[in-house]
Amino acid sequence: MKKKLSFFTPLLLLLLLVLACLLITRPLSHSNHREEDNDPGLTLAKPVIYLYPEEEMKVTVRLGLDGNLTCTYPAYNDGWTVTAQPGGTLRDEHGQTYNYLYWEGLSDAEFDFSQGFCIPGGETAAFLEDALARLGLNRREANEFIIYWLPRMEQYPYNLISFQANSYTDHAHLSVSPEPDSLLRVFMAWKPLGSPAEIPPQDLPAFSRGGFTVVEWGGSEVQ
Repeated sequence: MKKKLSFFTPLLLLLLLVLACLLITRPLSHSNHREEDNDPGLTLAKPVIYLYPEEEMKVTVRLGLDGNLTCTYPAYNDGWTVTAQPGGTLRDEHGQTYNYLYWEGLSDAEFDFSQGFCIPGGETAAFLEDALARLGLNRREANEFIIYWLPRMEQYPYNLISFQANSYTDHAHLSVSPEPDSLLRVFMAWKPLGSPAEIPPQDLPAFSRGGFTVVEWGGSEVQ
């Protein structure tokens, strides 16, 4: 009996080792295949577009996204055409009213974090109130921005924040007809962090509203 056990033990150990290797490598191979072949790209979350004409007018807005639209409201049918009022209320052809045009999408954009801010999660609201006012959002726009992003950001110890320029607009072209007199596009890319990070501070240029004004804000969480 002892001889039989000593003969079969190495074979059993070898068989168990082979089975363990198969169980480990198969899921890893499948996971890598999904990431490489079906990577959806970055989510451009809740960009919303406000229209403020000096007098009631019909406006058409088209978006050239380097990626795929995943949600729009009202529905994007080769663009949005609405009647805009000076206070920002929009009305479609059926008489339905909206506060803004909404879209989300997926893009292969690579965001620039060479400058920005590292903010403790608990200080996110105060930081955004100050930064958005400096960038040119009015109180209503800033309030809607903060309500959307704050619950996602304040839970982390720190957040690395950078407001994007060409890194965003080159991948999401906006065409408005009639052409606006002033256009502001605020897009925040951010990364949750477990500890603080050093980053050169970003300059936030002021925005002056005048005439027919179009304002957009959105953001993306980058892992």
